[in-house]
Amino acid sequence: MRVSAFAPGGIGNLGPGLDIVGCAIDGPGDTVHAERVDTPGVRLLERGHVDLPSDPGRHTSAIAATEVLRRARATFGLALRIRKGLPLAGGQGGSAASAIAGAVAANAMLDDPLDANELLLAALVAEERVAGRHLDNLAPALLGGIVLVRSIDPIATVRFTAPESLRIVLVHPEMRLRTAEARAVLPASIDRATSVAQAAAVATMVAAFATGDLALLRGAVDDRIAEPARAALLPGFTRAKAAAIDAGALGASIAGGGPSAFALIDGDLIAQPVLNAMLAAYASAGVRATGRIARVDDRGARVTRDEGVEMPAVRS
Repeated sequence: MRVSAFAPGGIGNLGPGLDIVGCAIDGPGDTVHAERVDTPGVRLLERGHVDLPSDPGRHTSAIAATEVLRRARATFGLALRIRKGLPLAGGQGGSAASAIAGAVAANAMLDDPLDANELLLAALVAEERVAGRHLDNLAPALLGGIVLVRSIDPIATVRFTAPESLRIVLVHPEMRLRTAEARAVLPASIDRATSVAQAAAVATMVAAFATGDLALLRGAVDDRIAEPARAALLPGFTRAKAAAIDAGALGASIAGGGPSAFALIDGDLIAQPVLNAMLAAYASAGVRATGRIARVDDRGARVTRDEGVEMPAVRS
């Protein structure tokens, strides 16, 4: 009668992978506690944050859960309690994590009738309503690992298990940037040279993840489309990126639509100096920021049922 679903945060638009490459990150995430009720529909008993909507039609967890119930032709309803572990408008996949957790919780309550792609479609209804039609946060939150989105219509993804030595420095300046604002500044068109360079960067980055040769990332985390357009919205980012590279990072860029920033590291030795350098760079720009060293979350979303046993959200 009750389930809890957890979905990790992550980084969408990973480097040059605008809308097509993302990864899940270990540590904080969003949790949805669901309880079956006799009345059809979805109710929000706790919305997770005072700044989130109490209307189920505007909250990604409730929208995704409603879509799962619709697709499964459920005859009962759900009451949801949300626990937000991710910052709002922080570029760490918060809306996607809530949507995935809501979809997974509803699916678990129904004894898992929907497969991974159907769950992504349900969560995509929610994400599209609040942040845009893209899967680069949703797919990693559900599947874990690093995910390349080949197509949305139909859904086709390629998942990579993260190389063992890959570390991610994630820094969050004390500000918010809504996804809609970050997308509004993207260029409507790009020239051929930019397109070719971006494609080469994405291909090289994916090759690094597929082969485990992280040295390939040096110079490949090169976003020539979104990052130049968004950097002006993010005080301190340019300094922080330069500081990360100078301290030994393989590459650095904006996490999702921002304001968080990330750097990719090979091994533990360089990770702390890179984190320290990025925090110092933000401080020198007059921006307060916090950060941590993380790994890729290869587990993805998971479910805890009444008996307290945690299970993967998607059955193999």
